[in-house]
Amino acid sequence: MDKPVRWGILGTGKIARAFATALQDVPDAVLAGVASRSRDKAEAFAAEFHAGAAYGSYEALAQADGIDLVYVATPHPQHVSNALLALRAGKGVLVEKPFTMNANEAEQLVAAARANGLFLMEAMWTRFMPALAEVKRLIAAGEIGSVQQVVADFGFTASFGPEHRVFNPKLGGGALLDLGIYPLSIAASLLGPVLEVKAQAQLGPTGVDVQTGFTMKHASGAMSACSCSFLARTPGELTVSGSRGHIRMNTMFHRARSITVALDDGSTRTIATPYLGNGYVHEVIEAQRCWRAGLIESPGMTHEETLALMRVMDEIRRQIGLRYDADDAS
Repeated sequence: MDKPVRWGILGTGKIARAFATALQDVPDAVLAGVASRSRDKAEAFAAEFHAGAAYGSYEALAQADGIDLVYVATPHPQHVSNALLALRAGKGVLVEKPFTMNANEAEQLVAAARANGLFLMEAMWTRFMPALAEVKRLIAAGEIGSVQQVVADFGFTASFGPEHRVFNPKLGGGALLDLGIYPLSIAASLLGPVLEVKAQAQLGPTGVDVQTGFTMKHASGAMSACSCSFLARTPGELTVSGSRGHIRMNTMFHRARSITVALDDGSTRTIATPYLGNGYVHEVIEAQRCWRAGLIESPGMTHEETLALMRVMDEIRRQIGLRYDADDAS
């Protein structure tokens, strides 16, 4: 076995906990350190997940020896500054989605990684799940003919107060950044770069979008229709359709354990696509593979694609009238 990859986690919230859990299911990964602005929280997290060290500041972890890769799990608006801390300290970085608040911030991170030859990846974990790999394999084999359309949704009823991060504009709240990035990213992965987008949204009392729908025209000529919502518990399925039939990613497409193929000859079949652990395991494995190989980006989630998707979200927000403090700083 290769020498273990030593991870540091910035943040101790829900997503940090999910990632730390995934590390426990990767034999050659070790949680070397965790950081929080509260040392007590960092120490409690470190004790629970058997981290090698706890730090009372993000700067301390970034500068620490014995850490190879840093996972940024802080609120959306902090991603750019926290990732820059780690990159400037010579660490490889995996940044939780959305990568940043806007494309301008994303460009800063990519420029820093490229200038220093350091690994940097958006933690779009669905890109590395077995279900998506199987869908792509079937498409490449011509299973559903010429692919023309993707329809995807992601929504749940967010019964939180207005101060919660999903509704708080100061914390990057809104359905698009939190949920819409999933169907957007996977549609682009299946159909190619986005040429044009048209969006509509419902804005909530705090000024962020509580549900958004958008249609896209892709470079392949195909089209996609995507939606996200904090008001409705949607099926969470994705269907990719071609001239001979369609493939459905079942029961929450971002963590589908099976896919169903239906063809124009009337045949249907369901293929099991189990994943390891809680699903985040696969992006950990990919990040470690790239870092060990000396790559600065993953071919499954390149810098250029991350930048392109951030620009699409910027355009969606322009169309629906949603701005954040980060946009005024750009």
